[in-house]
Amino acid sequence: MNATITRYLPILSWGKAYNRATLSNDLVAAVIVTIMLIPQSLAYALLAGLPPEAGLYASIAPIILYTIFGTSRALAVGPVAVVSLMTAAALSNIVEQGTMGYAVAALSLAALSGMILLAMGLFRLGFIANFLSHPVIAGFITASGIIIAASQLKHILGIEAHGHNLLDLLSSLFEHLPETNVITATIGIIATAFLFWVRKGLKPLLQTIGLNAGLTSVLVKAGPVAVVVVTTLSVWMFGLADQGVKIVGDVPQSLPPLTLPSFSPMLLGQLLLPAFLISIIGFVESISVAQTLAAKKRQRIDPDQELIGLGAANIGAAFTGGFPLTGGFSRSVVNFDAGAETPAAGAFTAIGLAIAALALTPLIFFLPKATLAATIIVAVLSLVDFSILKRAWNYSKADFAAVLATILLTLIMGVEVGVSAGVGLSILLHLYKTSRPHIAEVGLIAGTEHFRNINRHDVQTHPEIVTLRVDESLYFANARYLEDQVQDRVAGDQQVRHVILQCSAVNEIDLSALESLETINQRLLEMGVYLHLSEVKGPVMDRLREQHFLHELGGSVHLSQFEAVERITRNLK
Repeated sequence: MNATITRYLPILSWGKAYNRATLSNDLVAAVIVTIMLIPQSLAYALLAGLPPEAGLYASIAPIILYTIFGTSRALAVGPVAVVSLMTAAALSNIVEQGTMGYAVAALSLAALSGMILLAMGLFRLGFIANFLSHPVIAGFITASGIIIAASQLKHILGIEAHGHNLLDLLSSLFEHLPETNVITATIGIIATAFLFWVRKGLKPLLQTIGLNAGLTSVLVKAGPVAVVVVTTLSVWMFGLADQGVKIVGDVPQSLPPLTLPSFSPMLLGQLLLPAFLISIIGFVESISVAQTLAAKKRQRIDPDQELIGLGAANIGAAFTGGFPLTGGFSRSVVNFDAGAETPAAGAFTAIGLAIAALALTPLIFFLPKATLAATIIVAVLSLVDFSILKRAWNYSKADFAAVLATILLTLIMGVEVGVSAGVGLSILLHLYKTSRPHIAEVGLIAGTEHFRNINRHDVQTHPEIVTLRVDESLYFANARYLEDQVQDRVAGDQQVRHVILQCSAVNEIDLSALESLETINQRLLEMGVYLHLSEVKGPVMDRLREQHFLHELGGSVHLSQFEAVERITRNLK
C-alpha cells in the first residue's frame, strides 16, 4: 500500500531525505529560474494569444502540482514556445482572439490536455509517444521555431500581421511593412541583438574580467530581465507609448484566479484533436529533457508518472487562469545547472512568481511588446536545427523524406497539419521499415557454432539445406514478404530439401504471420521440402504450442541453429 502511494506521490520519496543543504541549492536554482521565467511567461502568453498575466498564472499552481506528482528533479514546467504556438493555432480556428470565449477555450484546452495526459499515465500508455520518431520531432520543432520567430516580427516592427503558417505570415508582413513604427523597430532590433550577444558574448567577457563561474551564470541568465528593465524605463521616460510603441499595459496585480473551463460538448469536441496533439508533443519534449538531465546524475524517470505529473499541472492551469504547458528545455537546463536537487526548486519558483504577480506587475505597464517578441525569437531560434536534414540524408533516405515532409508541411500548412503529418509519417515509416525485414541466408563459420550471412563471411553451407535468419518480429505487414522470400529462394533450387528459419530476432508472431508460416509450410511440403524452426524464444514458443501449426510442421523445432544443421545433416547421410 505504501509503495503504491509513494509511486503516485513521488514527493513522499524525495521529501524524506530533504535537508538544509538541499534547501539551499533548490533556493538558488529557484531564484535564477524565476528571473528567467518572468519575461518568458509573459511572452509565451502573448504568443498563445492571451493576456500576459496568463503566463504568470500558468507558472504558479501547475508548477506546485508537478512538484507533488512529477518524478524529475530538474524539469522546469511552464509555458513553452511550441505548445503556446499550437494553442494559438488551435483556438484561432474556433474563437476570436482577445475575447472572453478565447480565454475560456484556452482553459478548456488545458483541461482536456491534462485529462488526456492523466489517463495515459494511469493506464500506462506512455508508449504512444514512441510513435513520433526523433527525426520527425526534430523537423517539427525546427519548422515551429521558424514560424514562431516569423510570427513575432509584427511586434518587432510594430505592425499588424496574421497567419499560422509561414506563407500567410510572410504575405501579411510584406503587406503591412510600410506601416512599420521606426521607434518600435529600433527597440525590437536592439533588444534582439543584445539578447543574442548575451547568449554568445557576455559569458566570455565576464570571465575575462575575472568574475567567478556562479556569478557569471546568474548575470547571463538575467540578460532578458536587463532588457525588460531598460526598455520599460525608456518607454516610460521618453513617452514612447504616445508615439505608437505598443506596450503590455495593465496587468492585474493578484494571485491566479479560480477559473472554470467550458463543459460545452461542441467546444470540447472541436478541441479534442488539438488537445491530443499538444499532449503528445508536450510529453515528448518534456520526457526527453527529463531523461537527459536525470541520466547525468544517475537518477530514474518514470514516464507514466511523468504523464500524471504533467496532467495534474495542466488541469491546475485550467482552474487557475492558465493555458496548456509542459516541461521547457532551456529552463530545465538552467534549473539543473543552477544546482536544483529536487522538484522543490519548482515550488520555490512558483512562490517567486506569485510574489511577482502580486508586487511587480505595475512595473511592467510600459514594457514594450517588441521586447517580449525579442525574448521569444532568441529562445526559439535555438530550437532550429537544419543539421537534422544532413544527418538523416547520410543515414537513411526514408528518415530524410519524413523529416523534410514534416518541415515543409508545418511551414506551409501550419503546426496542426505538421504534427499530424509527423505522427502519420512516423507510423508509416515504421511500417515501411518492418514490412521488408532483413532476411539473411546464413552459413556456419568453420570451427565454431556461429552462423553468419553468406554474403559477408566465408562460411560453410550444405546444398540441401537453406537457413534463413529473419531479423524482425513477424506480423501482418511483413508476413507476405517472408512468404515471397522463401518461395523465391527455394523455387529455383532443385537440390534444397530442408529450410530452417532462424528465429533468434523474432520477438512476436501475430495471427497473420502464423497463417503465412502455415502457407510456407504447406507450399514447401508440396515441393518435397521440410520447414524447420530454430532458436525460437520462449514466449513465442508458448503461443505456437497453443496452435495446430507445430503438429502440421514438416520439420522440427530446434533449440539452436547449430543443433538443427547437425541433426538434419546426419539424417541426410
